[in-house]
Amino acid sequence: TGAQQSATVANPVSGASPDLLPHFQLEPEDVYIVKNKAVSLACRATPATQIYFKCNGEWVHQGDHVTQHSTDRGTGLPVMEVRIEVTRQQVEKIFGLEEYWCQCVAWSSSGTTKSQKAFVRIACECPWVPRWDRVLAPAAPPHLCASPDLRKNFEQEPMAREVSIEQGIVLPCRPPEGIPPAEVEWLRNEELVDPALDANVYVTPEHSLVLRQARLADTANYTCVAKNIVARRRSASAAIVVYVNGGWSTWTQWSGCSTSCGRGWQKRSRTCTNPTPLNGGAFCEGQNVQKTACTTLCPVDGAWSEWSKWSVCGAECTHWRSRECSEPAPRNGGRECHGPELDTRNCTSELCSHAAAGAEDVALYVGLVAVAVCLVLLLLVGVLVYCRKKEGLDADVADSSILTAGFQPVSIKPSKADNPSLLTIQPDLSTATMTYQGSLCPRQDGPAKLQLPNGHLLSPLGAGRHTLHHSSPAAEGADFVARLSTQSYFRSLPRGNTNMAYGTFNFLGGRLMIPNTGISLLIPPDAIPRGKIYEVYLTLHKQEEVRLPLAGCQTLLSPIVSCGPPGVLLTRPAILAMGHCVEASAENWSIRLKKQSCEGTWEDVLQLGAEPCTELYYCQLEAQACYVFTEQLGRFALVGESLSMAASKRLKLVLFAPAACPSLEYNIRVYCLSDTQDVLKEVIQLEKQLGGQLIGAPRVLHFKDSYHNLRLSIHDMPSSLWKSKLLASYQVRSPAGGYGGVTLPLSPPHPSPPLQEIPFYHIWSGLQPFLHCTFTLERLSPSTCELACKIWVWQVEGDGQSFTVNFNIAKDTRFSDWLVPDSEVGAPALVGPSAFKIPFLIRQKIISSLDPPGTRGADWRTLAQKLNLDSHLSFFASKPSPTAMILNLWEARHFPNGNLSQLAAAVAEVGKQDGALFAVSEAEC
Repeated sequence: TGAQQSATVANPVSGASPDLLPHFQLEPEDVYIVKNKAVSLACRATPATQIYFKCNGEWVHQGDHVTQHSTDRGTGLPVMEVRIEVTRQQVEKIFGLEEYWCQCVAWSSSGTTKSQKAFVRIACECPWVPRWDRVLAPAAPPHLCASPDLRKNFEQEPMAREVSIEQGIVLPCRPPEGIPPAEVEWLRNEELVDPALDANVYVTPEHSLVLRQARLADTANYTCVAKNIVARRRSASAAIVVYVNGGWSTWTQWSGCSTSCGRGWQKRSRTCTNPTPLNGGAFCEGQNVQKTACTTLCPVDGAWSEWSKWSVCGAECTHWRSRECSEPAPRNGGRECHGPELDTRNCTSELCSHAAAGAEDVALYVGLVAVAVCLVLLLLVGVLVYCRKKEGLDADVADSSILTAGFQPVSIKPSKADNPSLLTIQPDLSTATMTYQGSLCPRQDGPAKLQLPNGHLLSPLGAGRHTLHHSSPAAEGADFVARLSTQSYFRSLPRGNTNMAYGTFNFLGGRLMIPNTGISLLIPPDAIPRGKIYEVYLTLHKQEEVRLPLAGCQTLLSPIVSCGPPGVLLTRPAILAMGHCVEASAENWSIRLKKQSCEGTWEDVLQLGAEPCTELYYCQLEAQACYVFTEQLGRFALVGESLSMAASKRLKLVLFAPAACPSLEYNIRVYCLSDTQDVLKEVIQLEKQLGGQLIGAPRVLHFKDSYHNLRLSIHDMPSSLWKSKLLASYQVRSPAGGYGGVTLPLSPPHPSPPLQEIPFYHIWSGLQPFLHCTFTLERLSPSTCELACKIWVWQVEGDGQSFTVNFNIAKDTRFSDWLVPDSEVGAPALVGPSAFKIPFLIRQKIISSLDPPGTRGADWRTLAQKLNLDSHLSFFASKPSPTAMILNLWEARHFPNGNLSQLAAAVAEVGKQDGALFAVSEAEC
């Protein structure tokens, strides 16, 4: 009972040390009751005669105490230790009054001592309440938090982040509230983060994990763990990625100048390796190659000056002469002169002795005669060898089967003895294979009338017919190929007619054309020697058939074209016309004409803009085509090398899609082609085989040497009707089945559109002409036929092309006019006068009048200036007939739609400067 307990307490046990108050060695501490498990409270004091617990002001029954006595070995004083147990029911019984607490009271003979209070609470996690509602929601009483339910949320969890290296990171964590409050620890990839072991890491009092400077090793999954004696909770893991942005290395030294003589270029490079981008870090911005123009002094070889006069004959019967290596003197590493600087010979005079002169003179004369005989024999042998070689070449070039039944020689002679300037053609009536009828001057009422306003160039010729006999220009193709295939130079040519033209020509010349490609070969009159007949072919090669090695920054700018047979003898340059895709400028490009040798190697035969090293080749480069003058037929290609990042090529962007769409999928193919007619022709033929149709007008894009890839994206599709099936990674294909590259999507101009990329080098090399990307779309309903979207194609932000697609996929054919029908290909071979716009006799008259230098400059130079060809005067002047070169170039540039009236006006302007230049008599008219 309480009275008995009080009495017991009031009579402490004797034997305690006098004059000492009890001292607690162990005091009760705060504890939590987990679920229904009782907790134990203990206290220990010395010297003590009695120890009892008092809980919430009431003494605990003596029977609930567990007492243990001992003696302190150091002092010999008695030690008493007492324990009690407290149950959940005891704590809950006093709820509403105060918290449950217990305290020890110890007695000795000198008095009493009380311990600290120990609070006993029920452990739990309180229901989670949003922060903004906690003001209105009362705190849950301790005894109501009895259910250890762990379906609680963290108030704040760490979030995934991407940070740059050495950047600070703060990962917040606010655990759910609980009794007792939760302790927080952090896991990195499921391993405990210990701030004591890593000075770069610490945990704030608010439980946030702080990384002072992010390291690559800190890339991991981080988890916040909250725990108390009731439960253990984990937050969602946060992925931290530490990335490294790329940095440029230092520039390398400038390379040597690309040429050993004259203007060239040198370059230096750097790499994105300082540091290398990691974990998605940005690639270095800017160019990795710099180029600059350079000039190298050309070496000048030394050359001898003229010999000096012979010296006076001396007493030794000799005299001498000298020369110097000074015209020019060697410089810039040029070679020294070879040969003697001093020449000494025997002589006779009154100063020297002639005793033995007789025998020496006889020997000298005999030696001179022997040398002369040897020289004559060597000359005869050389002439015989040359004649044999010339006969062998003529036999190889001319086809003997045509010599007997082909073109007959045409004689050109003056019509009157006193008027040799007017030429007429005398017909040969012995051949009846084919007849060209019509005046060699245009009819007065014809659409191609050559009008000469206010001039006296030529009055109209007589109305009589001039007949020219020759074999058919459209001779049997199969027979030609069969005969020509026996020659070694033709065995590698394709047998199809699509990319090939051929014909048989004599001195009247003609023209070969590969339809719809812009490729032609003009054989001017008198280019083939009279009496010779050549079978000539013109071939466009597919790039996979011919290996053209490119070095460094070189790129293919034109198709690869063959004309032949190689080795034929031409007395005038033929003109090969072909397209190109370069935006030419001298400061941005170094452009070369390459020709394949008989051994199969490619050689530079001409550098545009530089002085030609030989008169066999010349090139007129215009905006979209080039015209190659060549006296040797063969295989040619135009190759360029960029000198700066401003250098650009033209790309033709073409959109194709299926003409019929039986399924829900619909493919839009975007071709990125070199801007030449032959490539577009090949793609059109390919799409016809695939059943494709053009869905937008072709566009031109200038692709620069900036090392940036070409990007393509599709936008503004109605999401209720269509969706894109573009994956995160893709491949760019060429029609032949080869891969153009594999890339990952980059940031597009609008939020997250389907984006594709074509690598820079695949386009820049020019060796993959049919690169394209495919956007695969899917209709959400089979009845959907209207497609509206935008397709963007760009290399650099702000500089690109966009296609607005808005058409019916089932019946829209508005762009079919862009496709050239096969019926409009034209004649691939034209022979004789039909191949030229300028009538033959008028051409001859213009040539004979303008070739000689005229008074007041009225000659071919003025005509070149009128036709904007005055930049080529040096080339024209190197030929026997400059006027013929000018007219040949005009024919190559303006066939078949050239305006003869404009040419006539230019010729008339030249005639006005010299009124008597083109004067003719009435008899000549």
